[in-house]
Amino acid sequence: MDLELKDTVAVVIGAAHGIGHTVASAFAAEGAHVACVDRDEQVDAVSTGIVADYGTKAEGITADVTNYEQMCEVVGQIESRLGRYDHVICTAGMGSGKYGFPFWNLAPADWDRVLRVNLTGMVNIAHAFTPSLVDRRAGSFQFYSSVAGQIGSQTDPPYSASKAGVINFMQCMAKDLGPYGVRVNAICPGMVKTDLNQGVWQAWTESAEGRENPLTYEGWADEKIRRMCPLGRWQEAEDLAAMTLFLASPRARMVTGQTINVDGGFVMHS
Repeated sequence: MDLELKDTVAVVIGAAHGIGHTVASAFAAEGAHVACVDRDEQVDAVSTGIVADYGTKAEGITADVTNYEQMCEVVGQIESRLGRYDHVICTAGMGSGKYGFPFWNLAPADWDRVLRVNLTGMVNIAHAFTPSLVDRRAGSFQFYSSVAGQIGSQTDPPYSASKAGVINFMQCMAKDLGPYGVRVNAICPGMVKTDLNQGVWQAWTESAEGRENPLTYEGWADEKIRRMCPLGRWQEAEDLAAMTLFLASPRARMVTGQTINVDGGFVMHS
């Protein structure tokens, strides 16, 4: 299926590692040009690799989503170097790094950075990138949330609450931007092998429950997958990237304001 993404420009925020890196590469494989944005300077090497592997244009830009001025500067750099942008995808996110069950194991201070990255970062991106898309009356946003934002995961309440906020603000954006032809959706991964997921296991091993029932990361994750996911296997970054490409494409022209789970059946809605 031709997704008609050739020569479009995708901005992937959080592109230095993990899902974001895979998403950026997937756009390039479809012939799209990519602006790779991350606070990690490794993003320059990612963009260089994309040019070498796929022959499309790619720019690496170092910036922090918690800094609104930097996000505005990123917009200017992308328009200067690539001419425009069509799709904005944010995969950046973080957890508290602690095991949050019960919630009072954490302190209120453990919430601040998580909310600033996951939720305020989204707001900064929305405000910085919306004007150009509204002017062109075309384009799309995608924000990575999590199944944790739908079920109130007790593992990390700050993370869960921030990701619920992502879904809610995505819906607000979709309603406001629909009249301008700009679509907004959220993707919710389930169990994916990322540094964030392994960080949850590490925090669990340091908790009373984890010390009483020690498991390796693979053992902990496999047990959780068998218990929670009907398909019984890890979701891969490529699975998320495939959904991202579809939602950016004209094939999804009537899809906006939606929360799409790519989770092996972890969370089901009627």
